[in-house]
Amino acid sequence: MARNLVSPDLIRTRFCAALSAMYRREVSLYAELLALVEDVNARAGQGTGDEPEYHGAIRVGTAQELAMLARAFAVMGMQPVGYYDLAPAGVPVHSTAFRPISEAALAVNPLRVFCSLLRLDLIADAGLREEAAAILARRQIFRPEAIDLIARAEAQGGLTDAETGPFVAALLETFRWHADATVDSATYRRLSAAHRLIADIVAFKGPHINHLTPRTHDIDAAQAAMVAQGIDAKDTIEGPPARKVPILLRQTSFRALTEAVRFTDQTGAETGSHTARFGEIEQRGAALTRKGRALYDALLAEALDGDRAVPYPARLSAAFARFPDDLATLIDQGLIHVRANGEPIVYQDFLPVSAAGIFQSNLAGETRGAYGETASQAAFETALGRKVLDPFDLYAAIEAESAREPANAD
Repeated sequence: MARNLVSPDLIRTRFCAALSAMYRREVSLYAELLALVEDVNARAGQGTGDEPEYHGAIRVGTAQELAMLARAFAVMGMQPVGYYDLAPAGVPVHSTAFRPISEAALAVNPLRVFCSLLRLDLIADAGLREEAAAILARRQIFRPEAIDLIARAEAQGGLTDAETGPFVAALLETFRWHADATVDSATYRRLSAAHRLIADIVAFKGPHINHLTPRTHDIDAAQAAMVAQGIDAKDTIEGPPARKVPILLRQTSFRALTEAVRFTDQTGAETGSHTARFGEIEQRGAALTRKGRALYDALLAEALDGDRAVPYPARLSAAFARFPDDLATLIDQGLIHVRANGEPIVYQDFLPVSAAGIFQSNLAGETRGAYGETASQAAFETALGRKVLDPFDLYAAIEAESAREPANAD
């Protein structure tokens, strides 16, 4: 039996630090984004100078890749929470979020990774669909050392301190950028014509992390600062409008960078290009109850489907005027999850429309209609190798636990 096993929280913290350092080296504009967020938070009186990345995102191509990622994240105390179908927004993936689930673990390090699985069934061309499947079947995105250490952690209930460093280093390679594609330029163009995200997922040696996201306490100020600094920010902030009592999640980003890549038919100094990686900022508010989320979804649908002659931000603000914006009413109407002392419980998850909006903003102007085929959570969970957890149940459990705490406890 192994001795002196380290906490999964510590492994996650070390991985988060290594991932952030790698992404800052790979995407220099991301380092500028971190500095911008730190400055905004300091001006908002909320900065500590060491805010961790709150989430990243990765896209995989096969059930086997997804299942191994699930096992790797479990070593770091991260469980799959929620099911997200992005096909209705024209993105051919379905997803979950791997994250710590206890308040204690979230307090140590809140890293979560939004992980999407390509839906090959949404590639209309049968020949291209089979070719994409064959390309994916030939690759191995995990280092042998990572696979061995995942199995060891499962067998002995964790990793020792001496094993943690090699695990982090080996797993980091799965998230690293590879400029060498595994396909020729003609195949890349056909995959990209089917959908740019299909090319991003299929055409490279590994999935590469496509963004990291620090947390800000004033996303409107952060958006304005990006524009002021000449950063190519997306046009609108995803999620609910600005409010006195923030709810759920608001996100913005700088647009994906066009980077040089080499396809298998290119030689010498010849290169192609690929657009995938970007930097995102998020601001989190209160977790909504099922009742509150139903109201949110209804108002969001109203804004999305409203008069296109009216700018979207104006439609959004008009629709959400009917969502209460004072803490007492939100609590009285059972719209948000709160602790026994009336403190809102922070939303730790994602919004499918917002995620799709971020993805779509990085498709170089390409727009896609909704896919008609229905996704299946059961099929996703089969690929994953386990059930996803219901986020509403997790928030309700935190609220119930708070009610059981001594009255003088904060």
